[in-house]
Amino acid sequence: MSLAEPATLPVATTSAAPRLDLLTRLAARFKASLPAYLLLLPSLVFLALFTYGAMGRVLVDALYQRATPKAPVRFVGLDNITAVLADPAFTGAVVNNLIYAVGTAVPSIALALLFALALSRTHAVNSALRAALFLPVLIPMVAASALFLFIFLPNVGLLDYYIGRLLPVLPNWLGDPDIALWAIMVITVWKNAGYYMLFFLAGLQSVPDDVMEAAHLDGAGPWQRFRHIILPELKPTFLFVIVIATLNAVTQVDHVFVMTKGGPSNSTSLVLFYIYEQAVEHYDIGKASAATLLTLAALMGLTALSFRTIANREGGP
Repeated sequence: MSLAEPATLPVATTSAAPRLDLLTRLAARFKASLPAYLLLLPSLVFLALFTYGAMGRVLVDALYQRATPKAPVRFVGLDNITAVLADPAFTGAVVNNLIYAVGTAVPSIALALLFALALSRTHAVNSALRAALFLPVLIPMVAASALFLFIFLPNVGLLDYYIGRLLPVLPNWLGDPDIALWAIMVITVWKNAGYYMLFFLAGLQSVPDDVMEAAHLDGAGPWQRFRHIILPELKPTFLFVIVIATLNAVTQVDHVFVMTKGGPSNSTSLVLFYIYEQAVEHYDIGKASAATLLTLAALMGLTALSFRTIANREGGP
């Protein structure tokens, strides 16, 4: 009597076993992550409707044009982008925004760093000063603009009341095209310096205390410690704050509405205010959408470059 040959499993069974094991693991992972996905679902729906959906709508509107509010739309391709780039008002708004961005970011970041260095040690007095410097951030831009509008009023404003004792001729802070843009920069610096201070305070926590003490014992002065120890440690914070300051320079336009409405002679017209004028006052949705796309492209390119620089610095030796 011959021994029976051992039974062999079919090929389909052996190949299906790893597949079933993979499906089982994926199902278990999905089940474990399901509560997190459910918690994220409201935010994802909100982003889909009001962020990515709006961006898609802008992209579509940039390709069409409507002569009047009741006229049918017609496809124009890239003509809207060409028209925006050829519009002197848009070019002027871009130049104003560049001046505004540099003129607000540099003093705001400098003051924020100065405040952070002065208030880095935690005690009751510094905590109160931090709160006082952060307070302007909590004030809505419209309310702050109304406050500064009263300060800048010619002849009767708070600023002219004190400067009038020193100068015989007072400037029209918001009515002179040469200084109106600089005047509205003041409110931005006043509001944002305390906000950026928080980032520098957090960045200063990464500076090793033992290295600072060793440098102090070796005779390094305050400037040498700042230049060779603190400043290199704060480079990622600097890059991040620069990105935030640039985004704020493009997206903060409430004070322009309240204080100048883009005047005088478009000297305070920023890019976002230009987009508002095209969309609301001229009802040129295509042109407004094209300007929005150009602005988003520039901001996304700047943000990607900045964060890539941060990643390279953190991953470097």
